[in-house]
Amino acid sequence: MVRIRSFAKINLGLCIGPLRPDGFHELRTVYQTIALHDVIRVQLTRGTGIEIRCEDPRVPKDESNTCYRIVGRAMEALKARGRVTVEIEKRLPVQGGLGGASGNAVAALLALERAVKRKLPGPERLRIAAEVGSDLPLFLIAGTVLGVGHGEEVYPLPDLPSLPCVVALPPVAVSTLEAFAEWDKKAGGTASPEAAELRSTRTGQRPVPTQTAEGGRPHTDSGKLTLSKPSDRMMEFSRMLAAWLSSQSDIISGRALSGVSAKGRGRAETPLLDLVHTGIENDFEQVVFPQYPELREVKRGLEHAGAFYASLSGSGSAVYGLFLSPRKARQAVAALKKSGTGAVRTSTLTRRRYWNRIFDC
Repeated sequence: MVRIRSFAKINLGLCIGPLRPDGFHELRTVYQTIALHDVIRVQLTRGTGIEIRCEDPRVPKDESNTCYRIVGRAMEALKARGRVTVEIEKRLPVQGGLGGASGNAVAALLALERAVKRKLPGPERLRIAAEVGSDLPLFLIAGTVLGVGHGEEVYPLPDLPSLPCVVALPPVAVSTLEAFAEWDKKAGGTASPEAAELRSTRTGQRPVPTQTAEGGRPHTDSGKLTLSKPSDRMMEFSRMLAAWLSSQSDIISGRALSGVSAKGRGRAETPLLDLVHTGIENDFEQVVFPQYPELREVKRGLEHAGAFYASLSGSGSAVYGLFLSPRKARQAVAALKKSGTGAVRTSTLTRRRYWNRIFDC
């Protein structure tokens, strides 16, 4: 049996663009892997078929599971035979916006390769991952990753330094499908049933009806969003990111290395601070926060506790904060727990640490 960690991700900014002919929205985002993880175990035995095991009842065990789908494709591509059993030990929240189902699938793929003692070429891995779901390919790169298209087209960015991160886990389940539908409605459009069906491949898990922490129906703000044209917003996000990458290129090449910046910040921490100062934000907050005001309060709590950047991850419900010191992060966890919100302290995970630790469990 092969055991592997299935790491989570957060989104450093997420820009929702127009609905495409294929039913997906055009997206721009910066993914960042973090150290929180599930554990996946893969076993190859005699026989045929794929079996998914998980004690969490919210995780499907049939063909709709991302692990099931990617294993089926990988077995064919690897020309392998046998019965594959995938055990999923859930530690990450379901429907939390942390990429749990997507990371599980990629972990299952990598573990399967070890089990059959064969590896797929890198481009083939990425192709299979993208066929299964939008967020999967990022977990084949890890660290700091640019996501474009509908999130499936990924490019490695200069790795940001590892920093303390606090992930708040409010008792709320946010449906990505409903969040997109609300975005379309507030932006003046309508989402087709085909688009909703296509987007269901993002999670690999059955949609759970959204509800407030008290169990009632969420409040919906019927007002229109004040948005610029989707294409203009996407271009602005791209320009901000390009300007940031240009500044990082200067730093890496040594032209801007001075030990300490003009504001007195050490250069080890400025790459992420510089990215934050571009004004990146997560568009989902505009539709999720009105429905779940408790999530907005969690974000404010993280900022009040000293986070230099706090945001919804994906469509939520996880809200994270980034800190410049472990002490501040510990204090934030204590403050959130005191207010009744579950929270865990972790760290961002660089590309090297991701690949060094993934099988070390």
